[in-house]
Amino acid sequence: MNQLNPYAWIDRSLATIKQANWYRSVRSIDSLPGTEVTIDGRVLLNFGSNDYLGLAGNERTIRAAMAATQQFGTGATGSRLTSGHKQLHHKLELAIARLKGTEAALVFSSGYLANLGTIAALVGQKDLILSDRLNHSSLKNGSLLSGATTLDYQHCDMDSLRHNLQLHQANYRRCLIVTDTVFSMDGDLCPLPELMELATEYGAMVLVDEAHATGIFGATGAGAVEHYHLGDRSIVEMGTLSKSLGSLGGYVAGSAQTIEFLKNRCASWIYTTGLSPADTAAALAAIEIVTTTPQLRHQLWQNVKYLNELLTRLPQVKLIPSASPIICIELPDPHTAIAIGEKLRQAGIFAPAIRPPTVPTSRIRLSLMATHQQSQLERLVNAIERIFSETEVS
Repeated sequence: MNQLNPYAWIDRSLATIKQANWYRSVRSIDSLPGTEVTIDGRVLLNFGSNDYLGLAGNERTIRAAMAATQQFGTGATGSRLTSGHKQLHHKLELAIARLKGTEAALVFSSGYLANLGTIAALVGQKDLILSDRLNHSSLKNGSLLSGATTLDYQHCDMDSLRHNLQLHQANYRRCLIVTDTVFSMDGDLCPLPELMELATEYGAMVLVDEAHATGIFGATGAGAVEHYHLGDRSIVEMGTLSKSLGSLGGYVAGSAQTIEFLKNRCASWIYTTGLSPADTAAALAAIEIVTTTPQLRHQLWQNVKYLNELLTRLPQVKLIPSASPIICIELPDPHTAIAIGEKLRQAGIFAPAIRPPTVPTSRIRLSLMATHQQSQLERLVNAIERIFSETEVS
């Protein structure tokens, strides 16, 4: 007797994704991270990395990872509460707390796990989450996992946030406001001072995702909280080790009580194998570089300024407003984004096309590194100018 295939719907779903030009696949990068990478056997200029300070391929971070592997092995072998804790983890948490200016910090195996577990530990079914509409997926899914009532406010719109606080906050046990500080797909900044004033007025907790701010914003590279001089406020700060810090993992920084609470109630930390020795040591070395080499940040921001100056001279290029090393060229549809991304690749440049459902509008996303040379930025802009002159972009 013939039976229906219970997985047939997957083929139909994939066909729909492809028809909408939403289909995505991976490309192998077969070289060290850097301003030039080898993809499919070709050396391309790299404008698709979140390695803003160029530390993922830095000799000091590589040596630190190798030394830690030789001393401690390749894996932590268990959760931190059973057999997986290393003194190296504690050293990294102390370094993060010093960088962020907080009492304590807790390291997770990924930034996604940090957001999932922390949000679900801080609030539950009797509580309210107010979330920026363009927050990262990990913030959205952490909110869903918590079981709390979650309401989106308009992107970076403090009037919208105030309206939601006025209308709903009093009906719940606790309220948590969650937001990225630097939004990864547009590159704009959250108006954090105004948000904190509202949180104080209404007695709400605040969790900020500093993934794209750590290492590059603030006088010492601590992030947007430092950039806005809000280090004395009660904020739960989450971030990653995988972007400016060139490693892998995530962290939460805050009060000592908050961190102790998470150690006892955060499932994505309690039940997950600890961060590998190599990743831990690489992140520790990266933090030392960030705190002792401010010229890296200076060079990054010089590159951001220069590229923006060059691109604004091209009338056919529409830039999405940004205040970060993430610079996006808005495009009318996924098909155009794919086509321009491919033409850039043919010109020797890796600059990924980002499309729905990841973002509401299609774009080419450029991310800058401190190690980019001016000549590389000029080569990028020359290629963009030529491609846009040859391509009909409405």
